[in-house]
Amino acid sequence: MAVTDRLAEEPDNTAVRVALWRALHVDVDAPPHVFEDQVGLRLVAPDEGWRQRPDMDPDATSRFRAAIVARARFIEDLVTEQATRGVDQYVILGAGLDTFTQRRPEIGARLRVFEIEQPETQAWKRRRLVELGYPIPDWLRLVPVDFEAGQSWWEQLVAAGFEPNRPAVIASTGVTMYLTKEATAAMLRQIAGLATGSTLAMTFLLPAELLDDTDRAGLETSAKGAQASGTPFVSFYTPQEMLAMARETGFREVGHVAGAALGERYFAGRSDGLRPSSGEDVLLATS
Repeated sequence: MAVTDRLAEEPDNTAVRVALWRALHVDVDAPPHVFEDQVGLRLVAPDEGWRQRPDMDPDATSRFRAAIVARARFIEDLVTEQATRGVDQYVILGAGLDTFTQRRPEIGARLRVFEIEQPETQAWKRRRLVELGYPIPDWLRLVPVDFEAGQSWWEQLVAAGFEPNRPAVIASTGVTMYLTKEATAAMLRQIAGLATGSTLAMTFLLPAELLDDTDRAGLETSAKGAQASGTPFVSFYTPQEMLAMARETGFREVGHVAGAALGERYFAGRSDGLRPSSGEDVLLATS
């Protein structure tokens, strides 16, 4: 077996965890479900005892699971809204095992969707989609970018058919904590130069002192896990710092959506009290 084949045998651990948490939300949380995704579970096809994994404990992970589905719902609502306004390009930076195109083809078919991800995870996902009988339509472009080898995501994106002179929605969730602040600023500067009317939704982690007391231990555990897997958290931002960075890199309008606001939007009135954890907020910026 070639080295590239071996690398493609396993997706990124974080991408798998996100997919399983999204599935767990449907399995263990009471309806109404904020976000329904069982396609990711089919892609991962975990061992039968996956629900007994420590990082899948229904009670211990409930707030983090809620945060994952809240941000997914927020992004999908944004993309749907922009599509109704005529925006027809959607870029997912750090797509992982995103399943938008498999679950929402009625929206996706109105767009050209570009999924940017490391080659190994994306090759694995492409293979699993084929095995499960999910078509890869012409409007879906899987864009492998080897960041570790210094490949330019922008050059690869344009080569895949992205049109910089047309408005787009760009989503980046669960990525900035792995990048230096200089790398994030460079990414923001590139996106800010897109056609007028383009929208970026990007999550970022808050410093520990801004988290609710109940969530600090969870952040510490997540950080230790990321360090152990070779992908340490390197950057945290206050909302003011992230907004300032977005302005300095050229965005016309910038806004901040707190995790608590997503909780109010999607979890109000639940009988089970499920709420997202604090610690991850969203930058919403327009070029």
